[in-house]
Amino acid sequence: MPERKPLISGNWKMHMNHLEAIQLIQKLSYALDHADYAATDVSIHPPFTNLRSAQTVIDADSIPIALGAQHCHWEESGAFTGEVSPAMLAKLAVSYVIAGHSERRQLFGETDENVNRRLKAILAAGMIPIMCCGETLDEREADQTETRITTQVDAGLAGLKRDQVGAMVIAYEPVWAIGTGHTATPADAQAGCALIRDRVRANFGADAAASVRVQYGGSVKPVNVAELMAQTDIDGALVGGASLEVDSFSRIVRFRLQ
Repeated sequence: MPERKPLISGNWKMHMNHLEAIQLIQKLSYALDHADYAATDVSIHPPFTNLRSAQTVIDADSIPIALGAQHCHWEESGAFTGEVSPAMLAKLAVSYVIAGHSERRQLFGETDENVNRRLKAILAAGMIPIMCCGETLDEREADQTETRITTQVDAGLAGLKRDQVGAMVIAYEPVWAIGTGHTATPADAQAGCALIRDRVRANFGADAAASVRVQYGGSVKPVNVAELMAQTDIDGALVGGASLEVDSFSRIVRFRLQ
C-alpha cells in the first residue's frame, strides 16, 4: 500500500472574525516548522467572511498551510441567497472544501444527493472535497453503523471517476462523538475508516482505495490524536474545537512527536 501523507484539517465552524483569523494563522505558523509541514499536510477552514483575510496572510508570509472552506453550493452562480459557489472559493485559492458535515446534515437538511452534487462541483472547480459521513447515536445503538456509512459513501461518490475518488478526502465523523467530549475508541475509529476504504475499493478499485485519504473527526485532542493516527486506515483528522487554539492544534499536527 502506498504511503498516504496525513492531512490534519481545522474546521473553525462559526468562530473567529477576520482579525482573529489573521492572528491565529500567524501564531500557528510560528508554532510549526518545516519538518512539521514535510511530514503532515495542514488545512484550515475558517468562516466565509475570513477567507480573503486568511488567503492574504498565507500568501504574504508564504505559510505552507492550505486554505479550506466549510461548505459551498453546487451551482456556479444564481439566485441562491446566502450561498457561496465553488467558483468563488477557487478564486480565493481555496484548496479543500468540506461537504456533508454532520452539522449540515443534521441542522440544515443536507441530503446524500446534495452532497454528491457538491462533490462534483468542487472537483470541477479544481478543489479537493472532504466528504463527511458517520452515524448518529440512535443508528449506532440500533446496529446500523455499517448500513449508514455504506449508504452515505455509495450515494456521495456516485458518478465520480476512480482517479477523482483516489485524490479526495473522506472523513469518518461519528455524530455521537462530535462536540460531546466523547471520542470513539481507536478501534471504533479504525473500524469506521476501514469500512469507508472497503466501500471505495468495492466501487472504484484497489488503486483508489489505496490512495484516498480517510480522516477521523470527533473530539480529536492532543491527548488522543497519536493513538488514533496509529491506526492503519486513519490518514488524518478533521478537528473542531481544538483547532481554535494554537497550542492544541499545533500539538495535533505534530502527533508524530508524541
